[in-house]
Amino acid sequence: MKKLLVLLFFVVLVGSFAACSDSGEEGLTTVRLSEVTRSVFYAPQYVAIELGFFADEGLEIDLVTSDGADRVMTALLSGAADIGFSGPEAAIYVWAGGRADLPVVFAQLTQRDGSFLIAREPMPDFTWDDIRGSHVLPGRRGGMPFMVLEYVTRGHGIIPGVDVEFDTSIQFAAMVGAFLGGTADFVTAFEPVASTIELEGRGYVVASVGEAFGEIPYTAYYALSSFMADNPEVIQGFTNAIYRGQVWVRENEPAEIARVISPFFPDADLTILASAIARYREIEAYAATPMLSETAFNNMQLIMDSAGELPAFAPFDVLVDNSFAIRAVE
Repeated sequence: MKKLLVLLFFVVLVGSFAACSDSGEEGLTTVRLSEVTRSVFYAPQYVAIELGFFADEGLEIDLVTSDGADRVMTALLSGAADIGFSGPEAAIYVWAGGRADLPVVFAQLTQRDGSFLIAREPMPDFTWDDIRGSHVLPGRRGGMPFMVLEYVTRGHGIIPGVDVEFDTSIQFAAMVGAFLGGTADFVTAFEPVASTIELEGRGYVVASVGEAFGEIPYTAYYALSSFMADNPEVIQGFTNAIYRGQVWVRENEPAEIARVISPFFPDADLTILASAIARYREIEAYAATPMLSETAFNNMQLIMDSAGELPAFAPFDVLVDNSFAIRAVE
């Protein structure tokens, strides 16, 4: 977390804020969106883009995949992005740094950890005790994938650094490649990567981290408070489109969802995409609405505290604004 705060302070000092522009097609307002990674986990977002839900709100999405919550927040604070999309913990880190113009969460997309634990061999009778004494690639320390996995393992009496090696030396985007290259006994991965590895016979999903833990505000949208004050119609339109995407994903079959979002996964087989979507629906990973509850937000802080990554408990009403989500649902 210290490295992230140093980076964020540097960005604040040298960066400048740039609002979204009206340079989109047919008079649409372009919104620069930085997403934490590309995953089927975010199907409602891709549905909203592909089916024109954002366009219906007068918005055109300029989507960039940043590969990490720290990079998403850096893009937001530097003015390279208008809206960030990652775990809400990134906003807490900035709040702890004392910044005046805070990133404020206004919509939630997923409500469980979307990563899956992958082993080198099939383990049909897997229990969490099976990772004892192993080498695991869990993600970046201070990020939600790492913290939730650590919380789950501790709940089973397995202490990282004592009973299992959590290797954080490899960047988030390079973890799967390192695993396939022979590093570690287990790796965590999102869909459709997890299903693709299984199809190729190079690894096997043995557990869902999200299913093991339960509900948490895993990924959400946030913008600087100044941007939200200056562009409330953009935030409202964005939230409206996300909610329509959530409803559409809930009401349609995985095969149809896969067909719609396939342009975002050009190298993935439609069967794999559909299987990945079904897997996420089975664990209720997709949030039903964009509203983020105070209970869920505080549960996230308890996880951060357990991981030793929470500088102080952050006030919900300062970092979360549900007003746009409430209007979208109504």
